[in-house]
Amino acid sequence: MEQTVGTTEEGRYGVLIHGAGWVSSQHIAAYQGNPRTRVVAISSRSKESARKRAEEAELESVSLYQDLDEALKHPNVDIVSVCTPQHLHCSNVLACAAAGKHIVIEKPLGIGLKELRQMRAAVSDSGVRTVVSFVLRWNPWFQTLKRMIHEGVLGQAYYVETDYCSHNGSWWSGWEDARTAAQGISAFLVAGCHAVDALRWFAAAGELEAAEPIEVYAVSGGYRKGNTTQYDPFHHEWIENAPPMEYNGLEVALVKFSNGVLGKVSVNMDCIMPYRFPIRVFGNRGSVMDNRVWSHHYPGQTDWVEIPSILPDSSDVTHHPFQAQIDHFIECIREDRESHCNLEDAIKTHEIVFGALESCRTGAPVKLPRI
Repeated sequence: MEQTVGTTEEGRYGVLIHGAGWVSSQHIAAYQGNPRTRVVAISSRSKESARKRAEEAELESVSLYQDLDEALKHPNVDIVSVCTPQHLHCSNVLACAAAGKHIVIEKPLGIGLKELRQMRAAVSDSGVRTVVSFVLRWNPWFQTLKRMIHEGVLGQAYYVETDYCSHNGSWWSGWEDARTAAQGISAFLVAGCHAVDALRWFAAAGELEAAEPIEVYAVSGGYRKGNTTQYDPFHHEWIENAPPMEYNGLEVALVKFSNGVLGKVSVNMDCIMPYRFPIRVFGNRGSVMDNRVWSHHYPGQTDWVEIPSILPDSSDVTHHPFQAQIDHFIECIREDRESHCNLEDAIKTHEIVFGALESCRTGAPVKLPRI
């Protein structure tokens, strides 16, 4: 059943953008592109950064705050986009849920299992809708490949590989928070969780289903932890005396899923190369290497079939399909249904991330779930 319209004068859902960093620009643009939403407020650690973001987006009649609790009192806020650094997500989500606001949560959800439990309880008690920004689920090639898996083009998948390769550094505005062991936690959490979520997405046959992890074993290494030399992949140059990353930049995990599919996922933040997001899916009737397909679906095939599409081949947030994600979430709110990428589902992706961290620490496989 369709829900009531939003609280703005135009009958649109009013949106609060909390956090005025790089990614918030794409949240704002997506809401501006949806006819059922209007950004009514921006809050940030400084009112000046909120004002700058509003001016860049040419927003008019938008309220500016530097305190989330005050911003949540705005009479026309129905939805909050949480775009703050990851170590703030839990407290932000708890406040939004207590205020009865629907929530878009940037990845990762939080920095520990305790935070996941707290968010789950708060959202469950409040009954609000959520979506987590594993935005690549709306990437055109992700959608095409997911449909191919669902329709049996590869037969039954039995093994999936996904990788996140990006030399994250000070070119990213969130790096100073993310590089630390206390707030960044791990390479999988900071960035590789996109690849972990993709692994779950392609390991399940359902068109809107992600596979359930039951065990993870991981190792970590690389050369960059504590290293003060940083690579700039945009200018192909090295920066000396840079603040170091405080955790290993390379993590590799093997994952077992409840449906019998096996997966391998890695994050490589040590790599000297442009951003890449390799995808490989193996089924009993075909295989996929990125956007190249070998399948029983193409009788007489003598070479890989390459499918032109938009691949996840850039770390730039303007390349990511936020419009499709936000459009999807607004329909979920209107129809009073859960997103396939809601907080509860995203917790399962984070279980792999934190399980991998525990496995690296102990040297043993970790059974899931743990919360």
